[in-house]
Amino acid sequence: MISLKKQNDKIRDAVVGGYFAIENGVVSGYKKIETGAVSGYRKIEDAFLQNFVCGYGESIDDARKRISEPRDFLRRGRR
Repeated sequence: MISLKKQNDKIRDAVVGGYFAIENGVVSGYKKIETGAVSGYRKIEDAFLQNFVCGYGESIDDARKRISEPRDFLRRGRR
């Protein structure tokens, strides 16, 4: 007959193993959704920059850098 401690250890191992399997599934699912959402956002952002912000011959990365630079309006005489 199996001792009570060994039975409890088997149950514990099964429960912990099941928990980790569920946890890994949830985390990997979340990461896939997160990656898809960020990828979709980037596509929309790039399309907007290409159509409305980029100058002639300017790349999307250059436009992104240009609009993210802080501007000193007082130095340029604007108030």
